[in-house]
Amino acid sequence: MQFGIFSVGDVTTDPTTGRTPSEHERIKAMVAIARKAEEVGLDVFAMGEHHNPPFVPSSPTTMLGYIAAQTDRIILSTSTTLITTNDPVKIAEDYAMLQHLAEGRVDVMMGRGNTGPVYPWFGKDIRQGIPLAIENYALLRQLWREEVVDWQGRFRTPLQGFTSTPRPLDDVPPFVWHGSIRSPEIAEQAAYYGDGFFANNIFWPKEHFRKLIELYRERYAHYGHGTPEQAIVGLGGQVFMRKNSQDAVREFRPYFDNAPVYGHGPSLEEFTAETPLTVGSPQEVIEKTLTFRETFGDYQRQLFLMDHAGLPLKTVLEQLDLLGEEVVPVLREEFAKGRPAEVPDGPTHAALVAARDTRENETTEVAK
Repeated sequence: MQFGIFSVGDVTTDPTTGRTPSEHERIKAMVAIARKAEEVGLDVFAMGEHHNPPFVPSSPTTMLGYIAAQTDRIILSTSTTLITTNDPVKIAEDYAMLQHLAEGRVDVMMGRGNTGPVYPWFGKDIRQGIPLAIENYALLRQLWREEVVDWQGRFRTPLQGFTSTPRPLDDVPPFVWHGSIRSPEIAEQAAYYGDGFFANNIFWPKEHFRKLIELYRERYAHYGHGTPEQAIVGLGGQVFMRKNSQDAVREFRPYFDNAPVYGHGPSLEEFTAETPLTVGSPQEVIEKTLTFRETFGDYQRQLFLMDHAGLPLKTVLEQLDLLGEEVVPVLREEFAKGRPAEVPDGPTHAALVAARDTRENETTEVAK
């Protein structure tokens, strides 16, 4: 089980002070948060890709490469990479380069973005969102797995005798998650390839995401990758903690009410009741998070959203201390209890290389 945080990289006015950080301040704060995440023992730092205000993370590989140089252990991921509006050739090369620089501590989450206008900004048609996601990812896989590629499709010029450089580290591409909050086609795509499925269940009631994850698990087994329980699932979550739950609610309420992610909608209490949002003590966060297994089954990765809505950097770093010291150690222990032996661990580069070597050895033995 892997635990980490993901950042949407919003530049939001602090509603309690009226101060808005500059883009520079927000970018540097994200780097500090990633370093802190490793310091407190988390497994993953993930960041989104956005090309519209109030978000700053337009170049994940630049930021993750910078973070890679300042960390040693933590997995660096996207949440998400826009598979629809980025050229698959550029994705293949950029993330292979990052994989080398980070010594394999890289995986990628594919997604379609959070805003419709991003499509024409990059010369694409939003009405083709699902076909773009399917075709572009098929090409990306081919670029990572075949040294010389001949390819022709609907949405970009053909490739003839093309080699993507650099080749993936150890000839093993980064692990891929497919992120979705609404599209069964994306769950199907993840299942078809045997990739991971990340259900960022932070907005809608759990029954919606239960259906998507059950579909993914069933189709994963249908395509022969293993049992439904062996499918690779990731979940989102949002938390805000103080030692005393009343203090947490009182402090977080103005940030919630004005957040670009979910402000000006349901009340804090309504949102807490219907989504993974937990505002309270560390023990309440533990108890709420443990219910996710009851709903979705054993899963591999839990990411929390913690640095949004105008929260000051100092407050976010305090939250990470609580997460790393009081919450995650208990979650690791509790999620390990009763976890079936056949349920896989969270993906790492070392595990992918080992699995590849095992398959090759088995093939060699059969050939003999």
